[in-house]
Amino acid sequence: MGKTVAEKIFDAHFVDNPFGDIHVIRLDAVFCHEITTPVAINDLVSRGKDRVFDPSRIKAVIDHVTPAKDSKTALQGKIIRDWARRNQIKDFFDIGRNGVCHAIFPEKGFVRPGYTIIMGDSHTCTHGAFGAFAAGVGTTDLEVGILKGVCAFQYPKTIRIDITGRLQPGVYAKDVILSIIGRLGVNGATNKVIEFAGPVVADMSMEARMTLCNMAIEAGGTCGICYPDRHTVEYLWPFVKDEYASKEEALADFQKFIPDADAVYDAEMTIDVSDLSPQVTYGFKPDTVKPVSEMSGAPVDQVYIGSCTNGRIEDLRVAAEVLKDKKINESLRGVVSPATPAIFQQALDEGIIKIFMDAGFCVTNPTCGACLGMSNGVLAEGEVCASTTNRNFFGRMGKGGMVHLMSPATAAATAVAGHIVNSSLFKG
Repeated sequence: MGKTVAEKIFDAHFVDNPFGDIHVIRLDAVFCHEITTPVAINDLVSRGKDRVFDPSRIKAVIDHVTPAKDSKTALQGKIIRDWARRNQIKDFFDIGRNGVCHAIFPEKGFVRPGYTIIMGDSHTCTHGAFGAFAAGVGTTDLEVGILKGVCAFQYPKTIRIDITGRLQPGVYAKDVILSIIGRLGVNGATNKVIEFAGPVVADMSMEARMTLCNMAIEAGGTCGICYPDRHTVEYLWPFVKDEYASKEEALADFQKFIPDADAVYDAEMTIDVSDLSPQVTYGFKPDTVKPVSEMSGAPVDQVYIGSCTNGRIEDLRVAAEVLKDKKINESLRGVVSPATPAIFQQALDEGIIKIFMDAGFCVTNPTCGACLGMSNGVLAEGEVCASTTNRNFFGRMGKGGMVHLMSPATAAATAVAGHIVNSSLFKG
């Protein structure tokens, strides 16, 4: 019987099967940030186990409140900073070199096809875009991963979603994944891996695939996975060129981690996106989704463009195309946060930052802060944000605030109009 991508990865990393369908697997990397990791660090220290399984496989960043906004967040940064120094963790990205974790780690080449990765962050599933198994975990699993380089999971069940047809102009990966979550529901993929397949995914850039996989968790998924192909090779080539004689050799190696033709899935779906229009959330769950046209005119107080979902250069380019030579509406404020220093620099070089500033956006340093209501764009009670982030729970971006999730194009158009609107009305 054939195997899915996740089954192949699990089998290649098998350590033990202590009972039932629980499998202990070897980890290729443990990612850490300053919000969830200090709790694990402090517990390990209290137990006399202040060490790491392999400092070269630990990657750490300060990304949620950067720079620190108060004594508490300064302490969180100090804990992870001191820990990284004590344990000689070379790949620690401190203030000035840091960025959004799920953007900077792939950008640095730390994710490869077939890898196993954990982090104390639910959107770790982003990295499945490379054909990896990447999952968010709790504090105990994070501690074990840091200390021993292993983690226990149920043997994976997989839902395969084939995305067919052709995306219309103005429709992006964010619209695709919102529509999928709307179909599956927030519990539709609980404890399962989602394989994103089909010609539409094959045509997507790595940035777009990361957007797809990033929100697999919003349907309950453990991980979202795309198949490694030539796009994957091109993205990773600067980091793997010394390991392979050619890109063709790298591709052949990477494609060990594509599913067998006779793989068995827990469920299979085919979605034709040819008629898909821009999508937006309207309630307080990621599966409350409808076409933007049905929300047209809904007022907003803030537009936010950034995050691990849509803060990459491709996202900023799309938004800038809508904003060029326009001003944002005086009824709202706009905030944009490029996801990494490299993205910020590229946007600066391409004139994108100037477009945002000329339009009236506040351009901030790379940070996750606004997405979860910690800094750099927190909402007041009763305020509404049109956001390119990934979660719209009540109060997510600030106590009593509401979030409408959408693509960068829709967010930029909304900023110009002063209310939710289709981006096609503001291009050209």
